[in-house]
Amino acid sequence: MAKKRERLDVIKDILNSVRENRQIKPTRLLYASNLSPQMFKDYINELISKGFIKLEVDDKEKKTFSLTKKGFEFLQEYKVIERFVENFGL
Repeated sequence: MAKKRERLDVIKDILNSVRENRQIKPTRLLYASNLSPQMFKDYINELISKGFIKLEVDDKEKKTFSLTKKGFEFLQEYKVIERFVENFGL
């Protein structure tokens, strides 16, 4: 049985997907996150409310997500934590 992802790993994966695509549509991000639609919705709402990503709607009502400065900073700090844990073999 595969190991479940920890909450922070899921958040990192979502933010990385948004960063890699610069702007990503909700359905594509749902598939990339590998979450159920309800779990995806919960994570996205939290990330928007905490200012890690923003939802943009264009003139044709098409929605896309993009990463905020806070989202970029989270990913940078997360890399530091990953290196720290790796260096101590944890």
